[in-house]
Amino acid sequence: MESVENRLFRVQKTLLQMLKDRDYLVAPNALSQTLDEFKRTLTNDGQMRASLTRLLRKRDDPSDRIFVFFPEDEKVGVGPIRDYCERMAQEQVARAIIVVQRGITPFAKQGLAEMSHRFFIEQFLESELLVNITEHELVPQHVPLSTREKAQLLTRYKCKATQLPRIQVTDPVARYYGLPRGTVVKIIRKSETSGRYVSYRLVV
Repeated sequence: MESVENRLFRVQKTLLQMLKDRDYLVAPNALSQTLDEFKRTLTNDGQMRASLTRLLRKRDDPSDRIFVFFPEDEKVGVGPIRDYCERMAQEQVARAIIVVQRGITPFAKQGLAEMSHRFFIEQFLESELLVNITEHELVPQHVPLSTREKAQLLTRYKCKATQLPRIQVTDPVARYYGLPRGTVVKIIRKSETSGRYVSYRLVV
């Protein structure tokens, strides 16, 4: 059976790459960290996962920051959710990712829903982050368009965003990039005839 340290190492590696792909500033040494180096950063006082808490900022907008929380509880209750929201309020941070072992309780889900008008909190299971899905050979490259690029695309093709093919906001790749509804994503696939095939989808 895989050790907790090995599992968390794999989870954090995917998580940091995901944040880098979302254009958050991630230290190069954090991405290249070895398993032994990672183990030395963990605490052994029963707060192993809590020691992985991070606060990162966007490359082009220092005011756009995101917290990453690793709850210790296997199934997260409303208590930790409230603690995280209080910390986010104190630090004036509106976004967060919570990496959970087995999910959250119904009361915790209700707590997240009640806070959704103030905070945007994403939830991932550890098992979802053991492997980086964007590195799989069958997953094409996804490139989110900026607001300007989206407008240029719609003008070029003389269409409305709602006329584009769709991708669900719950799609694993959409979740990886944290794509909100209304985003248009450019999808680049390999093509045996033309080298590559480009399509566009609207996140709904």
